Amino acid sequence: MNDTGAPLQRVLKFYKVPLDRLVVVHDELDLAFAALRLKRGGGTAGHNGLKDIQRRAGGPDFYRVRIGIGRPPGRQDPADYVLKRFSVREREEIDVTLEQAADAILVLVSDGLEAAQNRFH
Repeated sequence: MNDTGAPLQRVLKFYKVPLDRLVVVHDELDLAFAALRLKRGGGTAGHNGLKDIQRRAGGPDFYRVRIGIGRPPGRQDPADYVLKRFSVREREEIDVTLEQAADAILVLVSDGLEAAQNRFH
């Protein structure tokens, strides 16, 4: 994920996709586990993958489907936390969220951001 920008830049150029048609799905430390949020634009909140995408794609003005993973417990390093495997219970919960995210993307593309937010937030 941290080096997504370069291949994404090539895909956007090859298919002539403007930045405002891009939808990026990513994990989000600042959302509760399995929470789903959609937005357009914004900062990176320290997310290296988003930093690379913004740098290579030409800015922050793309859609984001944010899937919450929550904050690491105690003093655990966030880099270690985001790479750990889910527990069985977490896996079941996140699988439901991933299905909702796929549905949210369909609504986002067909009906727009506001409709998707109203339905999935």
